[in-house]
Amino acid sequence: MKKYNDTTYAILGILTTNCRSGYEIKQFIDNSLNHFWKISYGQIYPTLKKLEQEELATIQAASREGKPDRKEYFLTEKGKEVLKDWLEQPLKQLPIERNEVLLKLFFGRHQTEEQSLFLLEDYKQKLENLYQTYEGIEEGIARYNNNHSDAKYWLFTLDYGKRVTGAAIAWCDETIKEL
Repeated sequence: MKKYNDTTYAILGILTTNCRSGYEIKQFIDNSLNHFWKISYGQIYPTLKKLEQEELATIQAASREGKPDRKEYFLTEKGKEVLKDWLEQPLKQLPIERNEVLLKLFFGRHQTEEQSLFLLEDYKQKLENLYQTYEGIEEGIARYNNNHSDAKYWLFTLDYGKRVTGAAIAWCDETIKEL
């Protein structure tokens, strides 16, 4: 079976959530995937076009009162098969984190201790804000999407984000103490 890039697989997956237009897909990415998987707006439409060309999705025009028609995308059986095949494949490699704080701290002897502390305090504050965002998302899923068939899987990925963020906050606290 033909191999596709990760953006293609991500958008195939998003189409299973009833997001149909490029705009809805972008909103979905911004509100969920963006916390652990980045897809730029400029990648969405070319990928959707490719999905149609490869017969992984079909397009239907949807009319809206007082607004121009919009294109809506629907997975084909072939698209579902490609997604399922990808989901069943083992991971190619562990993800590699690119973290500017760690990179700067790695070369920390070339800056003042005060600057390193500032860097860590700022990072910790951003992490705490992110953790609060995750809690808000969790509350929203519990309130509005609890019965959605994907909700438990969304909560699994959210729990991962909360745990990693919590661990990073604890790491900041320990590192600040050591400095």
